[in-house]
Amino acid sequence: MKSENKKLEKATFAGGCFWCMEPPFEKLNGVVEVIAGYTGGEKEKPTYKEVSSGATGHYETIQIIYDPEKISYEELLDVFWKQIDPTDAGGSFV
Repeated sequence: MKSENKKLEKATFAGGCFWCMEPPFEKLNGVVEVIAGYTGGEKEKPTYKEVSSGATGHYETIQIIYDPEKISYEELLDVFWKQIDPTDAGGSFV
């Protein structure tokens, strides 16, 4: 990530498989970086296998670093809602 004097923002979304969530955001103008990870659980540094088993309480997430002068949080939300099924507790894709 280039270090410039721009004010970058962060957005974190959980919506099922993080590997499937990354590509739609990586293509957007104004998105600097998309980072996959976990959130919400109690276990420190869980493995993918542990999270996938459902035993840790974590969810797969992506954190998006973006330039708000090029793309808004609302635009990121529009992309997010088109990727997931909000009626599925696991965030499965539509």
